Amino acid sequence: MKASSGAEGATAWAPIVLPGLQQEIVARIRRMIEDGALMPGSRIPERQLCAQLGVSRTPLREAFRILATDGLIELTPRRGATVKRLEPAEINHMFEVIAVLEALAGELACEVLPDAQIAAIEALHQRMMAAYKRRDRRRFFEANQQIHERIVAGSGNPILARVYAGLSGQMRRIRYMPQITEAQWRIAAREHAEIMKALKSRNREALGRILRDHLSTKRERVKSLLAR
Repeated sequence: MKASSGAEGATAWAPIVLPGLQQEIVARIRRMIEDGALMPGSRIPERQLCAQLGVSRTPLREAFRILATDGLIELTPRRGATVKRLEPAEINHMFEVIAVLEALAGELACEVLPDAQIAAIEALHQRMMAAYKRRDRRRFFEANQQIHERIVAGSGNPILARVYAGLSGQMRRIRYMPQITEAQWRIAAREHAEIMKALKSRNREALGRILRDHLSTKRERVKSLLAR
């Protein structure tokens, strides 16, 4: 009888979810948020998402908890999961931190990044500029983000990279904000050309300054979009 009681107790435990499945659910929802399929402030339709992804509510709700920890969604008792809004004050604080991290990463990368990796970043830059000429916004900003991430990874500082990664989800949301103007897009492309010039010449001071200015420009653009 005791063995039976133990089995009954075991049935109350949460079911085991395969790590691969869990990671895929999180990745899918994250992409929906970053792409704007799930808009800031909107409620996430749990039943519809279960049907769309072909999963049960248990792994979906666990994915919600992970995304809430990452700051992408909010969980409330009666509303369920909603996509977190981008607040101007939070955006300002986030960019202050990101600017410092990227500037330091750029300075360090100028000293330690191998020539082959700089060439790989240059190839990404060329791909980004080709997308700019085609007016392929998605490909442009995908390559844009990869360039920033490669510079951070190339800093050789794993703690810096880990802190940066904690903010990367929010940065990807901003990357796909749809209201960027033609003039703003042109400025982003020009600033990235300056980033590559400083990186290829291993000009530590110049790259740190350019990255700080680049993030400052992006911050003002995002704040302007939020105000509208």
